[in-house]
Amino acid sequence: MKNYNKALFAGMVFTALSGCQNQTNDTQVTKIENTKDNAVSQQLVLKALDSSLGYEIVESLTVEVGPRLAGSEKDIIAVEWAMDKLKSLGFDKVYKESVQVPAWYRGSAKASITAPYEQPLVITALGGSVSTPEEGIQANIVRFDTLADLQAADPELVKGKIAFIDHKTERHISGKGYGKSVGGRSRGAVAAAEKGAVAVVIRSIGTDHDRMAHTGMMRYKDGVKKIPAAALSAPDADMINSMLKRDDNITLSLNLTSKNLGVATSYNVIAEVTGSSKPEEIVLIGAHLDSWDEGTGAIDDGAGVAIVTAAAKLIQDLPQKPARTIRVVLYAAEEVGLVGGKAYVKQHIDELEKHYIAAESDFGAGRIYQIDFNVNPNVFEQVQLEHQSMTINGVKLGNNKASGGPDVSMMPGLGVPVASLRQDGTDYFDYHHTPNDTLDKIDPKALAQNVAAYAQFAYIMAQSELDLRPLAKKEPK
Repeated sequence: MKNYNKALFAGMVFTALSGCQNQTNDTQVTKIENTKDNAVSQQLVLKALDSSLGYEIVESLTVEVGPRLAGSEKDIIAVEWAMDKLKSLGFDKVYKESVQVPAWYRGSAKASITAPYEQPLVITALGGSVSTPEEGIQANIVRFDTLADLQAADPELVKGKIAFIDHKTERHISGKGYGKSVGGRSRGAVAAAEKGAVAVVIRSIGTDHDRMAHTGMMRYKDGVKKIPAAALSAPDADMINSMLKRDDNITLSLNLTSKNLGVATSYNVIAEVTGSSKPEEIVLIGAHLDSWDEGTGAIDDGAGVAIVTAAAKLIQDLPQKPARTIRVVLYAAEEVGLVGGKAYVKQHIDELEKHYIAAESDFGAGRIYQIDFNVNPNVFEQVQLEHQSMTINGVKLGNNKASGGPDVSMMPGLGVPVASLRQDGTDYFDYHHTPNDTLDKIDPKALAQNVAAYAQFAYIMAQSELDLRPLAKKEPK
């Protein structure tokens, strides 16, 4: 940060902490109580915005490791990288916990339209897909707007054909369009097979117009035939639509060599800043270490790894540690089914009552614009008041409906309060699960703002005297 900008920001912090009003971006800052904790919180912001540590971490991960598909050799290299990196940063504790993860080999993916207009297609296999026969599959396409349309179709319309789910993903700051379209990826193969299809292809679950296909996990169902599943780039999906306007009989040739390799061992990698007076109580901030194998996993989720690690390092280096322990969890195998997150709650089930709150960074590196919580409604307003200082960093105080992030999404049901630090995901699904998920998509300044927000959140929660529980509890599956 330039000295002028740093001095200006420091002045804003001073004014806010003095109880006056300021406007930063679109956020109104009012009457932030001048307490020691708030002063430390603002010091963390200044240090984070003046530091390149977050960017250095994600650069190291993407350059020295790169893609790290769960269950692959690169996955273990990533675990070793994380252990070395966390130890080098001087955390009080660094350790790993083994997790059994599914292993899958992508192989090659080729497709083309062979009639009536010969055209090559850009595709990728969906994660977990079986291969085609060695000679491939040649069949006519039957198109559906959505997964629901396929599920409602007459089986005679689908039998012996390749089902094409053409659901477009809406662009939104919150990424909510992804949830509307992702069912075609995850459940499309089952729905197509139940109707007698020989394969399924989907329009990539993305908001870009690049000729790149988006991968991602799909599922099979016991008792239903496993058929090959692939994603088309958006321009190729558009081209097929143009062909279908001219001729209903479009023949697609598909060849995938992917295969499942059984089960492998991976690890959740954990680092801790030991609390000064309540070390047994935990504020968890997490991200996932694995990535898909198409790009280098920079925004998904190298950015998250960098954000929570750098945030915890800022707290580690404070002259006085906070009351509670800050625990950084770099989860294994999120991409293939939240495997590390599920393993963590099982392995720590007896300790979950000591988890004060949890949050995960897994939505790229866009600026955080809002923080939501999922805490005891009786203390929600007080929790918001405690986090008023985050508004200086451009973070609005939101609602009490947070999920916490993918790997901690099961925790509220087990009684653990969570928070969601909402990132601007307007362009996230342009790059998500593609070869375009690379380091150049990360804005270092936006990344530093994320680090600042997570550092503030973790520190404030580690110092809080509020009782964030009770929440509903149930046994983990």
